[in-house]
Amino acid sequence: MMEMPKPQAEHGFLEQLVGTWDVTSGTMSGDETWTEVVRSLGGIWFVAEGNGQMPGGGDATTIMTLGYDPEKGKYVGTWLGSMMNYLWVYEGELSADGKTLSLYTTGPDMENPGKTGEYREQITFQDRNNRTFNSSAKQPDGSWKQFMEASYTRKH
Repeated sequence: MMEMPKPQAEHGFLEQLVGTWDVTSGTMSGDETWTEVVRSLGGIWFVAEGNGQMPGGGDATTIMTLGYDPEKGKYVGTWLGSMMNYLWVYEGELSADGKTLSLYTTGPDMENPGKTGEYREQITFQDRNNRTFNSSAKQPDGSWKQFMEASYTRKH
């Protein structure tokens, strides 16, 4: 019989995400707001559901799952959105200061249709009630070029 997993110390970072958040982005106009609700599944998995308007109009929903895989020693997860048919799969680690979770993934190259690119997404806590989420694309020289950032403020 399989033993039920127990939350690890690493799950503590993810636990901070639980709650309801107001989301604003540099790509959104002032009247477009997103809301994200994050819940915990037994302290092992965390599910974030975002709802809002796409730039240019249209409702959108996103779902991110995050957890920690003790065997891999990595944070793992997925992201999907109603605006695309690609399932993003993450693997990553927490920064030494414990404030930034870096998630690495491969997916459709935004600038070269038909090709794939490497991406890094980061969740950074400024404090308990404020965090950011940014996305960067890996450049040919190995550096990361940020193309999106959103700010999250805890509602409750």
